[in-house]
Amino acid sequence: MTALHTRSIANRLSLMFGLAATVVLTLLAVAIFLFQAHELQRSKRAELHARMNIIERLGHRATDAQDWAQFTGKLSDITPDDGSLYFLVDSQDARYRTGDDFLDEAEFQRGQDGFGEAELDNGQRYMTYTHVMPPEGERPEVRLIVAAGLRDLNAAEWLFAGAMLVLSVGAIAAVSAMGWHIARRGLAPVDRLSAHARKLDARDLARRLPTDQLPEELVGLVGSLNDALARLEQAYLQLSAFNADVAHELRTPLGNLIGETQVALSRARSSDELLDVLESNLEELDRLRNIVNSMLFLARADRGETAQDLVEVSLRQESQRTVDFMEMLLEDAETQVEIIGDARVCVERSLFTQALTNLLDNAVRHGEHGGTVYVRIDDGASTASVTVDSPGGPLTDHTLKHIFDRFYRADPARSNSTNSHGLGLAIVRAITQLHGGSVFVSSAAGRVLIGFQLPKGTVTARPRTGAPHEVVSSTATVSSNVPKPAT
Repeated sequence: MTALHTRSIANRLSLMFGLAATVVLTLLAVAIFLFQAHELQRSKRAELHARMNIIERLGHRATDAQDWAQFTGKLSDITPDDGSLYFLVDSQDARYRTGDDFLDEAEFQRGQDGFGEAELDNGQRYMTYTHVMPPEGERPEVRLIVAAGLRDLNAAEWLFAGAMLVLSVGAIAAVSAMGWHIARRGLAPVDRLSAHARKLDARDLARRLPTDQLPEELVGLVGSLNDALARLEQAYLQLSAFNADVAHELRTPLGNLIGETQVALSRARSSDELLDVLESNLEELDRLRNIVNSMLFLARADRGETAQDLVEVSLRQESQRTVDFMEMLLEDAETQVEIIGDARVCVERSLFTQALTNLLDNAVRHGEHGGTVYVRIDDGASTASVTVDSPGGPLTDHTLKHIFDRFYRADPARSNSTNSHGLGLAIVRAITQLHGGSVFVSSAAGRVLIGFQLPKGTVTARPRTGAPHEVVSSTATVSSNVPKPAT
């Protein structure tokens, strides 16, 4: 059997049907054979018993040697010539013995009444029935023996066994063939699913496997496959959008670099003019570096790594240091920052500062000018949350859903792409995931609340499937490479 056939479900089911039929029919055939053999033996014993009754009645009338001679003559008359049946008499008195040749040649037990077996030198076997007649008159004690050949019985048994074997083999073959046919019919929905699956193509990502008219056993499997296809479609669309966003973000600084360089090379320039061009190009190169570093940092988070160098800190003190660091930016925006609450959590300080910096920068850039921004720190039993509450909004449902996506901007025109490349909040989410936490956003009553929640403890590596993050007491061992503040 080839490897292809052994992997075939239909062939396997056919083989299993055949094996099951073999076991069942073998047991059934053996049982029938034993029952039939028993019945044949019982029939043969009944025949011997009936013949013994006849000759016993005749033998009771022969009480002397003359009558016994007539009796043995009758026995000779009813004995067939083919050797299939013998009527024998065994006695101490030779005058009352009959069938000496058989009695001398056969090996059998000569004992009390009952059934037995005898075998001649030529291998022929006989079933015997013996009955002892007590002495009466001149007749001494004699043993009447009826011996019936077993050749016909054995032939019938072998014939029956051969017939059972042929029928069993035929039945097994029929059951295997029917099993294969039934399996193929039962697997027809799988063949249809395979045909539909071959039609799946990247050009039609919305195509799904059909779920109508499916057996109950396949509904769950097909549903899971369709869910996986939906996730693949979403990932493919996100990757396509990501590629387009990367190209868009890199095109502007690269275009500026090429344009300014071409202008500088169009004619002779003074050293001051060339210095201005180099300074402008350096700004664009620095922007490209920030984009690349941010993307590398996000890729690190995608691999499921965790933060290292975790130390227990006061979130209020760390938030205050971050606000002090951004003092000039906040003064230019005429924005006040108020910190409310405190909690002690194990964090990597540089990553926490990066996340809060990005949140505050986002609040300043997209919030109302001259408002007050609140940094709310809530201390829970097992987690602590940091929320940046700023004036602004309202945000649409689409924005609330995608605000943490890479390169996402609420303004489709990307009017602020010179100062922001849309990775700030994505980095906040990545930093939170490195600490085993989660992000959240809401908008109501003219306020926008964006923040993150951190567990009180260190974390193990985060699975890429987005499974809940496990808080443990072990030490994290992944190094950080924090990008330059990004928005």
